[in-house]
Amino acid sequence: MTREPLLQGRIFGVERCCWTTSDGVEVQREIVRHPGAVTIVPVTDDGRLVMIRNWRMAVGGPLWELPAGKREQGESPAQTAARELTEETGYTASVIEPLGAYYTSPGFADEYMHAFVATGLVAGELALELGEEVETACLQPREVGELIDRGELVDGKTLAALMLWERAGGSLG
Repeated sequence: MTREPLLQGRIFGVERCCWTTSDGVEVQREIVRHPGAVTIVPVTDDGRLVMIRNWRMAVGGPLWELPAGKREQGESPAQTAARELTEETGYTASVIEPLGAYYTSPGFADEYMHAFVATGLVAGELALELGEEVETACLQPREVGELIDRGELVDGKTLAALMLWERAGGSLG
């Protein structure tokens, strides 16, 4: 396999990969190289889920999402989860537990996302990064389920993390 760097941005890189398949076909693909990320399911003491409305330039509008973010060099996934939770919601958590991990779009990217549930939340101040436009909302799980049912919650990482949370005993019912 050959790899040719095409772009190195602030968040990810892109490289052209060329290889020969087992049946002799030569293939060329552009692959996004990503340092990894986390998604957090924050659950308040009264059972509400802390969600955000996040402006996303790629889709030209806001999306309902769980707090999430890119891993920084040297950070463990749990450290990233704690940092992103505070940055995007203002909350800190006394407990952050792993729910699972998954590739977000393995057809063209190597981004590996770790999902966590955060409990024992204490409200604080947002610490948004430059350019982030985020609104925080605490919703009942059934309200989140209704957003999904109406097609208003369409963020893949959020849907995957919520499925893992439900498999761990949570409920959007």
